[in-house]
Amino acid sequence: MLETLKETVCTLNLQLPKNGLVTMTSGNVSARDRETGYVVIKPSGIPYEQLTPRHMVVVDTEGHVVEGEYMPSVDTETHLYIYKHRGDVNGVVHTHSPYATSFAALGRGIPPVLTSIADMFGGEIPVGPYASVGGEEIGRAVVGHIGHSPAILLKNHGVFTIGPTPQAALKAAVVLEDVAKIVHLAMLKGTPAEIPESEVTRAHHYYQTMYGQKVSS
Repeated sequence: MLETLKETVCTLNLQLPKNGLVTMTSGNVSARDRETGYVVIKPSGIPYEQLTPRHMVVVDTEGHVVEGEYMPSVDTETHLYIYKHRGDVNGVVHTHSPYATSFAALGRGIPPVLTSIADMFGGEIPVGPYASVGGEEIGRAVVGHIGHSPAILLKNHGVFTIGPTPQAALKAAVVLEDVAKIVHLAMLKGTPAEIPESEVTRAHHYYQTMYGQKVSS
């Protein structure tokens, strides 16, 4: 079942440690299959170096295991809540990447002081409230505070990113950690100047409509 999606989700999960976004067994990537509504997600507590597509778990919209030998991630309810309330989202990533999570520990968003923040995130990268792990509370915090951004910091916790595809959600997580590191370094020397809101809006629109290759019909 969903063998291609399992391979994709496994490959993207393996990108988390490769990009320094997680340690040990923390973090996860999931993807939704639009046809069935099923979600493929990383299993709980299995080291990344051991992961193969057969370890991926398929769950339905209520979190029941449809296929798989392992327990799904403890964050499964969070992912499912996001999918239920964001029809445009087909990929979710959760990390504790160090620089981005340092802002979450402070309960601070990341201001639009870089063109890369304006381009991808369209404004300040928001921070949501603290929420308990293990139920829908984190999902509610994500959906309620992420706005139009593809990323959110959760106070005292870590990072969630979303996208129309799981690849887009992963890209947002990687770029988020990169800009968080740059902003952190800049703040050691002073107060970075924010890009004017009108220019943030222009840059974001330009990036979303002009960047990359467009498939002609």
